[in-house]
Amino acid sequence: MTNTIHPNTRIGQVSLTVGDLKRSLDFYQSVLGLSIHHRENGRASLGAGGPDLLELLEQPGARQVPGRTGLYHFAVLVPSRTQLAFSLKHILETQTPVQGFADHLVSEAIYLPDPDGNGIEIYRDRPRDRWRQEDGRLRMATDPLDLDDLLAELDEFDEPWSGLHPKTVIGHIHLHVRDIPEAESFYRDVLGFDLMLRYGPSAAFLSAGGYHHHLGVNTWAGVGAPPPPQDAVGLRWYEIRLPTQAELDGVANQARQAGYSLEEREEGLFLRDPSGNGVLLGVDASEVV
Repeated sequence: MTNTIHPNTRIGQVSLTVGDLKRSLDFYQSVLGLSIHHRENGRASLGAGGPDLLELLEQPGARQVPGRTGLYHFAVLVPSRTQLAFSLKHILETQTPVQGFADHLVSEAIYLPDPDGNGIEIYRDRPRDRWRQEDGRLRMATDPLDLDDLLAELDEFDEPWSGLHPKTVIGHIHLHVRDIPEAESFYRDVLGFDLMLRYGPSAAFLSAGGYHHHLGVNTWAGVGAPPPPQDAVGLRWYEIRLPTQAELDGVANQARQAGYSLEEREEGLFLRDPSGNGVLLGVDASEVV
């Protein structure tokens, strides 16, 4: 029987292939508000003042390839509604193209693409005691976001935008997969995440510790979609951070027993989900004493 993944598990760094590193760094600094932590040989790591949140690897000529598995979006979680309002104001002032806005009841979100078309969500959570209905079920929706009300958060602030708050983290990741039951089986029955919600037959949301979702999976790129080719922009891997080495070893053993091969890397243990999405299992450095 699969052990449930530790409740303090969270999503860590996200690694992307991009076609032009300079173009991407300009965007992620000037629009999103991240800072460069390290840059060398066509690779850069960025964050908001804490650990690395994003790795970019340049592959000149890399292209968008639709109808494949991979990244739908990675989600940047800011620590307050005020911080989300600062991001919204900056996006509007810079006339940055957006893909949409949504009130998900558990959260409020802004969606936009990076220069390569990689999807990004910037969001803030509502308090946990407002996430569930009276019967205990999770309340999630895709309602219109009240932009005027959100911007009103800044009525008493006159300081300029200065980038993402240092307490910003990667809150969740949403993936294109080839099959929902197969993806659920891997993330729930092998890794041990809890299934929180199904969105019709084409999407599901899973989490650790009762969070609304650390993982979203969907078949909106097509049921049976193949992995992207080597020259595609998009997801290289994303990190699942467990609180201790013992917890990491437990999840790794479950994956091996289920027939998955794990590659030992300096950053952790690498494997692929059934749709070919790269997953890096690591230990959360902030939890290590």
